[in-house]
Amino acid sequence: MTDTFSNFLSTLSEGNEDDIVSLYKEVFPKVSHFIVSNNGRVSDAEDIFQKALLQVIVRYRNEPFEIKTSFENYFFTVCRNLWRRELNASKFKAKRIENIENISALDDAAYAIVEQERYELYSEKLALLSGNCKKILELFFAKTPYETIMKLLKYTSENVVRQRIFKCKKRLIELIKTDSRYDDLKDI
Repeated sequence: MTDTFSNFLSTLSEGNEDDIVSLYKEVFPKVSHFIVSNNGRVSDAEDIFQKALLQVIVRYRNEPFEIKTSFENYFFTVCRNLWRRELNASKFKAKRIENIENISALDDAAYAIVEQERYELYSEKLALLSGNCKKILELFFAKTPYETIMKLLKYTSENVVRQRIFKCKKRLIELIKTDSRYDDLKDI
């Protein structure tokens, strides 16, 4: 891959074949492993990888952006989010197939972009929290039992864990709501 992420994004959006091949070699095996490990097939991984690539390129062409982490991690996160969304949609379709209308590919891509922007806002604000708050919220969002959190973080009781989670979630929500992007992303 090229030296800087912005340069890489620029050449990728122009269709630079070397960058695309490099991305496939470095990131596709991780994406494929994740999807196959989470109720998918290699063909699903290929589809998600293509959707993510298209999403990133379209988003960058519309409004160039900067990535503050490694591009590989960013791209893997995009793929992971698309796969989770796909799994959630398939669960919903299985329950109520008769009530679901087909969504155009353009609407689907637009929704994926907004979802990614929401995740980026969340990640950015989570990084601003104290180390303890980040750790406790990561455990909470991973559905770790309170008793396990209590032992891992050496709290005296599950009640203390609940109070800490409440305070940290409240602080995270405040940080997100005070960001100018929040109003643009909340109603979509």
